Amino acid sequence: MSSPITEPSQTALVIDDEPQIRRLLRVTLEANGYAVVDATNGKEGIVQAAQCRPDVILLDLGLPDLTGVKVLKRIREWSQVPVVILSVRDREQDKIAALDAGADDYVTKPFASGELLARLRTARRRSQPATIAVFRAADLEIDLSARLVRKHGVEVKLTPTEYALLRQLVVHAGKVITHRQLLTEIWGPGAVEQTHYLRVHIAHLREKLEDSAAPAGLILTEPGVGYRLVGGTD
Repeated sequence: MSSPITEPSQTALVIDDEPQIRRLLRVTLEANGYAVVDATNGKEGIVQAAQCRPDVILLDLGLPDLTGVKVLKRIREWSQVPVVILSVRDREQDKIAALDAGADDYVTKPFASGELLARLRTARRRSQPATIAVFRAADLEIDLSARLVRKHGVEVKLTPTEYALLRQLVVHAGKVITHRQLLTEIWGPGAVEQTHYLRVHIAHLREKLEDSAAPAGLILTEPGVGYRLVGGTD
């Protein structure tokens, strides 16, 4: 007797003008439970995003009609669907522009299928309405509801600025947060060029949190772009 066919429980919209990439993504995504809808240009992608209401969007930056950033900004006017950028462009400026426009992550082509699927899972988890109450990584516990940080069960004393910065990283765990986003959120729009503020406070957080809680690194640096908090379970 043949096994019953399981219907895909999630939909991915691929917006990319390269036929080879669309085929590769379709095979990879369908093998992992996604129904795949694709679009070959930005305008078609915006229409598909509105019509099929995907669970996640994979978006190329180099489209033939609109830039990927323009497509992303249009979609962000009415939707918070997770968007992962797939692009051959690896310049810091391109990554920053996409992340500042509302992308959830940025993956450079060529990419490993396993890494891409992991990034999609993280982006989708972040889009869920449930609020992260407790973030744990090894011996570290960050309880946002109680405003407490513990390492080995002992409370870690943070300054108000350190805690505000850490909270932003926890709320967006797994996602690259740009320097501009963090500076604006913590210090205000007038501080967007003061990246040394971030370096100092990130260094302090690492000193207080990372010595044994996350030997492989808890707060990862995305050079020239921002920071990513990794390794947690909620």
